[in-house]
Amino acid sequence: MKKTSQISGFYKLTPEERIKYVKDFADLTEKEEKILQSTGALDMEIADRMIENVVGTFPLPLGIAMNFLINNKEYMIPMAIEEPSVVAAATYAAKMARKKGGFFTSSTDPIMIGQIQAVEIMDPYAAKMKILAAKKEILQKANDQDPILVSVGGGAKDLEVKVIDTSTGPMVITELQVDCRDAMGANAVNTMAEAVAPMIERITSGRVYLRIISNLAVKRLARAYVVIEKEAVGGEEIVDGIVEAYNFAASDPYRAATHNKGILNGIIGVVLATGNDHRAIEAGAHAYAVKNGQYGTISYWEKNKEGDLVGSIELPMAVGLIGGATKVHPTAKVAIKILGVKSANELGEVMAAVGLAQNLGALRALTHEGIQRGHMSLHARNMAVTAGASGSEIEMIVERMVKERKVRMDRAKELLEEVRKKEKL
Repeated sequence: MKKTSQISGFYKLTPEERIKYVKDFADLTEKEEKILQSTGALDMEIADRMIENVVGTFPLPLGIAMNFLINNKEYMIPMAIEEPSVVAAATYAAKMARKKGGFFTSSTDPIMIGQIQAVEIMDPYAAKMKILAAKKEILQKANDQDPILVSVGGGAKDLEVKVIDTSTGPMVITELQVDCRDAMGANAVNTMAEAVAPMIERITSGRVYLRIISNLAVKRLARAYVVIEKEAVGGEEIVDGIVEAYNFAASDPYRAATHNKGILNGIIGVVLATGNDHRAIEAGAHAYAVKNGQYGTISYWEKNKEGDLVGSIELPMAVGLIGGATKVHPTAKVAIKILGVKSANELGEVMAAVGLAQNLGALRALTHEGIQRGHMSLHARNMAVTAGASGSEIEMIVERMVKERKVRMDRAKELLEEVRKKEKL
């Protein structure tokens, strides 16, 4: 039977039933199935090796976004996130996208930038020329640090040099361009930058301070685009509303920040699930949003001649399949297997598609029904549980709060008292 991520009523199943579907889709072993069933898959011994001063672990819900068709391949998308509606919105958007073939993606080579900062240089522009003249030797020194990376086609491929003016004087910044293949690359890039720093000092007669990777990975981009049939999204009026909402974000940084946060809701869920560095992705995305001089959007929404909605996204995507928590955390390893990705580039492209889907889900909710309505039931459920409700009490309180449109902690407590008083009578 052909594998598909389009399963009707998946959200209605019990967690155990959902795991069964995921197990069959991803060919999980019994051991991997048990990891998904466990809320404590990361034991203390592993956690203690990952960071310092460990006292425990902090589990997050792991959901599966369904319906994703990317480059004509079926994907189930694991997402680790605490926010209600995110997984549902991505799943719904992916379902809409299937009518026109799903998402289509591409990416650049996995090039990361390592910066070496040189100061106290009397003739910075001449120093720049000297560094460029020694490019071959500098790249060789960098590549000597990681012969394994070089052997699989990666390594330092190029360098650029710039002079920047600062309040403490001019600085000469050498930027190594390192193809990191299937690694995120921080360790490899930082090691190379450290190794060439003495060469930069010798060439420039200056002093090197910082030598470190940049998280503005402008040479490691992931891209995705999608066409959404106007009927699938709710008609041409909704298409126009989404385009207007996008243009608001594209023109106003206050709206753009929330627009991009919605995109990252989807992306970071996958980043966390796969054990990648969400801080690097967020820093790179927000910095990239300022590439035109003002903070703007990392996605774009238009209407084509048929009246359909067309979305696209481009952002830095420094993620890896080897190294770090990705190869250590048991749940991250299972998440990678569920995704079925074979390269870091493919993983980045999937994340870009998920971000675009999440953005679509949020924009449709905003223009069609208002974002609060979509969140209300799940938020009310959280409120009811926090107020102390359990069992059938939860549903009774949720129903009342949603009906009244008063999803507040004080109201949840009042309703819980009412429910329990009635039970005593």
